[in-house]
Amino acid sequence: MGGHLALDAGTVLAAVVLLVALVFGVLTLRRWLFVRAGGTVECSLRELRADGDAADGGHGPWRLGFGRYKGDVLQWHRVFGFRRRPRQVIHRRGLVVAGRRVPQGEEAAGLLPDVTIVEVRDGGRRLELAMGAAALTGFLAWLEAAPPGSPVDPPGQDS
Repeated sequence: MGGHLALDAGTVLAAVVLLVALVFGVLTLRRWLFVRAGGTVECSLRELRADGDAADGGHGPWRLGFGRYKGDVLQWHRVFGFRRRPRQVIHRRGLVVAGRRVPQGEEAAGLLPDVTIVEVRDGGRRLELAMGAAALTGFLAWLEAAPPGSPVDPPGQDS
């Protein structure tokens, strides 16, 4: 009887390890397909509530992900997700860059190293994006490449 129990526990453990490896493989394949298509950058995101800013705790949690540029939109996807559709879509038209800052205190531990946080307003939404230097340069270039007449604020101005 004891031998069957050990065999069953070993089988369960092997199944769990196989399942974890399968999930990891699917997530890796998903990420590879997005990156292969081009126009992707590592980018963490969090939403800011209308009743406060990041300094006073009026924000949601940071979510690790990547952005994908498609024409006039930045599609944001979670790293640890299975959906092919983006979780957030940020439109270039009407996008306002409200400011830049470096991560402070405990929030730095939850982000990738050497990132800059950019606060943006997309219509009624307020978001913060955390990006490395190269991704930030590309983001600002994407903003400045908006068609003439688009109401995009210059990235260096704070409001």
